[in-house]
Order: sequence, then structure tokens, then C-alpha cells
Amino acid sequence: MPGSKPWPWSQLPSSAIDHYKQTYKMPAPDADGLGPEIKDNADGSICVQYHPNKGGRHEVQMCYEGCAVDGSPFSCMVDQIDGSYVTAFGAGLVGGMSGQMVSFTVTAKQGSLSKLDVKVDGPTKTDITRKDHGDKCDISFLPMTPGIYNIIVKYNGKEMKGSPFVSKVSGEGRKRSQLSLGNSSEYSLKVLETNVVDLVASVKLPSGAIEPCLLKKDSEGHLCVGSFAPKSTGDYAIHISRDEKPIKGSPFHIKVGDKELAHASKVKVTGPTTKAIANEPNNLEIDCSEAGYGGLSIVIEGPHRSEIECKHYENRKYKIAYSPHEPGIYILNLRFADDHLPGSPFLLQVEGEPSGRLRETVSKTMEQAEPVKKNQNCEFYLQIPGTNPFDMEASVTDPEGSTELCEIMDEEDFHYRMMFTPQMEGTHTISIKHKGLHISGSPFVYSVGQLASGGTHKVQVGGPGVEKGEVGVSNVFNIYTREAGAGELSVAVEGPSDALIKLEERPHGFLGVAYKVKVAGMYDIHIKFNDGHIPGSPFRVHISPDSGVARNVTVHSLKDRGLQVDKASTFTVSYNGAKGTLNACVRTPSGGHEDCFVQEMDEGLYGVRFIPKENGVHYLDIKLNDHHIPDSPFAIMVGSMAADPAMVLAHGDGLERGSTGTKNKFVVRTAGAGSSFLAVFIEGPSKCALSCREVDEGYEFSYTPFASGKYLITIKYGNINIAGSPYQSEVTARGGSGSGRKPSPLNETSSMVVETVEKRPGAKSLRRFRGDASKVNVRGPGLKKARCNATQSFTIDVKDAGHAMLCVGMVAPNGLPEPELMVKKNNPTQYTVSYRVVEAGEHTLCIRFGDEEVPGSPFSIAT
Repeated sequence: MPGSKPWPWSQLPSSAIDHYKQTYKMPAPDADGLGPEIKDNADGSICVQYHPNKGGRHEVQMCYEGCAVDGSPFSCMVDQIDGSYVTAFGAGLVGGMSGQMVSFTVTAKQGSLSKLDVKVDGPTKTDITRKDHGDKCDISFLPMTPGIYNIIVKYNGKEMKGSPFVSKVSGEGRKRSQLSLGNSSEYSLKVLETNVVDLVASVKLPSGAIEPCLLKKDSEGHLCVGSFAPKSTGDYAIHISRDEKPIKGSPFHIKVGDKELAHASKVKVTGPTTKAIANEPNNLEIDCSEAGYGGLSIVIEGPHRSEIECKHYENRKYKIAYSPHEPGIYILNLRFADDHLPGSPFLLQVEGEPSGRLRETVSKTMEQAEPVKKNQNCEFYLQIPGTNPFDMEASVTDPEGSTELCEIMDEEDFHYRMMFTPQMEGTHTISIKHKGLHISGSPFVYSVGQLASGGTHKVQVGGPGVEKGEVGVSNVFNIYTREAGAGELSVAVEGPSDALIKLEERPHGFLGVAYKVKVAGMYDIHIKFNDGHIPGSPFRVHISPDSGVARNVTVHSLKDRGLQVDKASTFTVSYNGAKGTLNACVRTPSGGHEDCFVQEMDEGLYGVRFIPKENGVHYLDIKLNDHHIPDSPFAIMVGSMAADPAMVLAHGDGLERGSTGTKNKFVVRTAGAGSSFLAVFIEGPSKCALSCREVDEGYEFSYTPFASGKYLITIKYGNINIAGSPYQSEVTARGGSGSGRKPSPLNETSSMVVETVEKRPGAKSLRRFRGDASKVNVRGPGLKKARCNATQSFTIDVKDAGHAMLCVGMVAPNGLPEPELMVKKNNPTQYTVSYRVVEAGEHTLCIRFGDEEVPGSPFSIAT
């Protein structure tokens, strides 16, 4: 089949042609001798030519400035018929949406298109539009009914390889629901590590190439390699270091044979893949036990959203439940290690009763906000229901870290106007608090001077209306688009009843939204900017019935600050004549939910108790008959009030741009922000190897993406977004060569959580040691019994415990420290402790390694 296959590309800027010549790749059944060439057609398009020497499916990867172009990689089927060649490619050969034009292209030898015959058979008769020019034939058809369409391509009376092509057409609309599961791609190294935050890992492939790799802890606390999906057999060497020094046992060697290679064809699926019932769980069992190492992904596309949940996982076997919201035709994609399972994508006929959910949408064009200059009066205008003006506080922090209070004007119906005058240009942070705690959506970003480049990710939303609601009343929230720039904003409320939505126009990029519904239940609030969902959208809101008697319930003796970790907090709840069942639950800063202990103390009076396990802002939900009582949820601060996300700043090139296969860095400045949990989430077309190290001003994060594209970086402090988060980073292939892995068909998320220490601005970081006290070995006769005025001894061995401070102390029966206690170092990891007691009675010996007691400590020694 020697021959050339020209592949025209759509209209391109002329400046891009030369760049494409350097970023074109051609993986194929046999890549030798393909000789891809890119020619400028001098009309804004390009022509790709290569010389296939083997029939079958070829894959075209095309990148621009290191990023895959829309639709890449492109699949082309090449065949040889009667000494000539014929090639078919295009998205229409795989699938499409009903009511939308489906297209593909067939190329053949110059002047031979008359021998080409194309037919489409499907659920309904479909007319084909054909345009021949040169050696290329563009085919398009309009499917009006969802289903399977067989595309038959014949050349000189013979079907080409791959024909008939099965094009699976789903219903109108394109809602996409997805679930990514990495359990079957984890390889345990059988090593216990107390902390993986500051570990850096790379893998040496059998080919000799070195790539970064992901580390995580498995369910048993062992260190394991995440997203392990080997593509070739041989030895994989995992190098792991901390502070640029290899950890014990590194490098770890993984022998990969054919059984360990990822084989999507060996995954077994049982359950409904062609027919399903709407609004009911449809259960799939997916067995990956014989398929090697790789991640599993489930994607459902169709006219409505679907719920997908992993019910159970054990021994590399999954139980998946999915539930489409409405009847119709859907496409079910099942992939293992990014390859389709046999039969995937599946055409899914969803039957059953419609959910009856209704959707109401309103739109508004948001104009570009006028830039402000320093020393110019600025305003911030929000509606914050359920607040007391005397408990409101607003402040602005300039780029240099100086904070000043804003003037607050209380207006009708819980509207507040915050006014301030910036003294310099740059990005300012606006903090709005009620009773000392940030309101929903705070802190906000406010640019003075030239506005930065905007985008959908810069839209901020906050207010009770995106967290909870009640039928028959206006549920309110605020939208802030000033930093996002100009664009079309749409708000949709979808649920059991239609919604009355009102928009309140406000100046300077603010918008108020109030919606009212008639039926209780679960509602979705979709907020889009320029036709793209903003971060967090759609918001799921439970709308409760008229709270009725729940309005009578009151809370007494509830402390909302000054609470401490591991110390119980109690308060009382009075029914005041109401009847029903009381429930209380605490939402923690790390995202967990803890039920409170509720006990009846008297008729209509209940005591509630909970024990906080971490510092930060907790939210206490108190409900009567599943209805929030007044002021619920209650915001409660555990630990120091100094932990303030508004004082946390992030900077670095890694927040805006990056390269595949290299470390891209950014710093999160926590100095002056107190101590709390710092969480970083990176979402994009591939997983990222993520690591962290402590620096003077905070924490430096490094992430290594494997595929080019756009990555969303979310940074939270105490489970609250810092000002400016999320950030969008444009990742290109290293060196602009188009290198890097193929982007994943669904978004992948990598995350890391760090428990920070309090830092002072300008102070130097002290070296932090990390050790495992449970691995310290203490032995010797001096641990059991002692004699007065006689020297006793024992040994401490820290060989396998890592690095930390060793503390030894002994208290006499009178409560004072023993005067004669000596620690002597025998070798780098072994110590001898000698002591002499002078008072009879019970002595207490404490041994700590780092912040933890060693096994058996404190020891009780009798004399």
C-alpha cells in the first residue's frame, strides 16, 4: 500500500504553520517510514501527508504550542484495495448527537473518488451530503433519532477495513457525568512512611527513560505508587527521596511481566450496558483482577446528567451503580488505563418514568468593570441574610500585607455597602466577616489598576442560597464577576418544581440572585459564564419544606469560639413547644461529617455534645424533622482565631504556566495566617506528581503534569478558598516538542493536605524532624525495678524510627525531677540511659520521640 495520504486541516493562522511542523507526531501500527510532512496550502489551512506501509488504525496527535488541538488525537483507518489506498477519519465514524450534523472524511487516490461508495443505515432514513474535491471526500449526515448508525464505506465495490463503522448517536444535549477510580492502578511498596508530603519520586522505565511518579498511602498506611499503568515489560525502578536524600530501601524495583501490563481487553463487565432504568440504581460489576495495573473510568454522556457511584471495591473488583436522571439514549464509556473495554462505548437505552424535574434559566450580559486607580473610592455591595449589622466587619489587605478596616453601611433587607480607598495598585484582598468568621464566598479579590486576564474560573459565588433553602421564601446568594471580565452569565435552577428567579443588578461586577420554589427536595443550581460552568457548579441545594414549628427551637450556651481539640463542647436545645426529632451534625474543616451526641434532659429540652478533632472553622447543622432551626448552620471556631485564609497568598509561575515532565512550582505564603490545614487540588487532563517543602514564608509546592492542557489549581486554608483561588495554569509540552502523555478523556484530580505550623512574617523556618515513635525499641533491666542509691540503666534504639528529637525524663514520688539522669550516645542510633534514685516509692519515666510517646511510655518503676 505505498502511497501518501493527504490530511487537510481547518483554517489556521499563517503564523501557526511552522509551529505545527515541529509538533506533529504519528503513532501507528508500524511507525517506520511514515515520513509525515506538513504543507502550507496558502489559504489558511495545512495538509498532512504520510506514507503508511501497513493497514489498520493510525493515530494522529497534533499539538499547537505544546497543547493538543481540539479533537486530537485523531483516528484514521487505512486500507489497501486493488493496489490503491483508501483512508477514513473523523468524529462521525464514532458517534455524535441527534439533531446535530455528523461528519467524517474519506480520502483515496487522486482521480479515483468515483469508485467510492458510502451508505448510512440507522434507526431512521438519513440523507447523506457528499462533497468531492481532489482526493478528498467530505461526508455529513443529520441523524434525527438516537441509536446505532452503520456507516458502510466501499471502494471499487469492496468494503474497506473497519467497515461498517459503528457510529453511536445519543439524544439531544451533551451532559457528561464521570467517575475515575485509581484503586486498581496502585502498587504497594510495603513501606510504612509517616508523611508523604515532602517525598519526591521518579520511575526509571525499562527503556531507560525517567519520569516523575505519584506517591500516596494505601488503606493500610503503606507507601504505594499511584496511577501505575505499565505499557511494557521489564524492570521499573522507583526512586524516592526526602530532602534530596534517598529514603531507606530506595530504589524499589518492580518486575513487570505480561500479567502486570494493562490489558483493557481482559476486563470483565457484567450488568446493564445496553438498557437501564432512569432514577433507579443500575448495578455494574467490573472485574479487573486479570487485566494488570491501570485506572478505571466511567463516563456517561446523554441528554441529562447521571449519578455514578462506586459501591464496593475489593480484590480489584468494582461494584458500580449509575442512575440517569431521565429516559433517553445515552453513551456509556468504560475505559481501563485510558483504553476502551471491549464493546465500549455502549449505546445505552434508558427507560422508565421521567423524574418530573423542571428547569428555569435566566441570563444576563455582564459588562467589563471599569478599572479603579489608587486613592479612588471603591465599593463592595452584597446581600447577606440572617446577619446582625453590629456583628459585621470588613477589611482590605493590600499587596504588601497591610490591612485596614472598611466602612460599612447597613441598608435595607440585609444589604451592606463596604467602602474603602486603596493606597496602591495591585491585587487587594477583601475580607467580610460576621461574628469574626468569614461569610460564604469571602475572601474576595479586588484588583486596583489594570485588571488581570479574566476567565470562568474567576467568578465567585457565596450566600445561603447555594447551601440551603426553604420553600415559599426567597433564597438569596451573590455572584461576583468583576475579576472574570465581560461575558454572558446564566443561572439555572433545576428541581422538582419550577423556580421564580430574580436578578438584582448591582454596580462594579456584582449581581444578586433570589429564587423561590414551591416543592421541597434536592435542587441543582447551574451557574455558567460564557457557556462554561464556574468552579463548584452545579451546586446541590436541599430545599426543605416550610420549617413551621422548627422556627420555635432555640439554642443555649453554645460557644462559637475558644474551643479546643479533643475537649468536649456541650450546649442545650429547647423545643419551646415544638414536636419532632432533633438531629445535629458537625462539618469539619477537612470536609468530614461527624454526628453529635443528642440526649433528652427533660421534656422539650435536649443536651448536645461533640468533640472537635481538628482546628479551624466547623459548621454545626441542627435540624428538627430534617428542617434547619433558626441560624443553622452555626459557625464555630476551634483553636486560635489567628487562622485566617484572607492572610494566605499564593505566587509563582506554576500558577499560570507549566511544562510536562518538569517540576512547576508555586509558593503559598502562610506567615501571619496562623496554623490550619492547607489543601491543594490540581484538576486537569492528567494526574500530577505533587510534593511540598517548607520554606521561610510558608510552603512551596511542586507539581509535574504528564499531559499538556489547562489545569485548575484550587488552594484552601481551613477548607476556605484563599483569595484568587482557583488559578488556571496553561501546561505545554516540554520544549514545545509535543512530548508528554496523551491527555486523559476525563479530568483527573491530584491533591495534597498539609497541617501547617504558625509562622511569623520575616522569621526563619526551623528544621522540622519527622519520626515514628512506634518504631523506637526500649529495653533493659532499668525499666522494671530500681534500688535506692544504685545506678540503673537501659538502652534506646531508634534505628528504624527516622529522625526526631529524643526526650527522656524521670519524676520522683515527690513530683520533682530526678537529679541524676544521663543519656549517653553509643552509636548513631543507640543510646544508654543511666539514672540513680534516692527516694523509695513509685517513679515515672517518660520517653518521647518527636511529639509522641514511645511504646510503653510512661513507665512506672518501683523502688
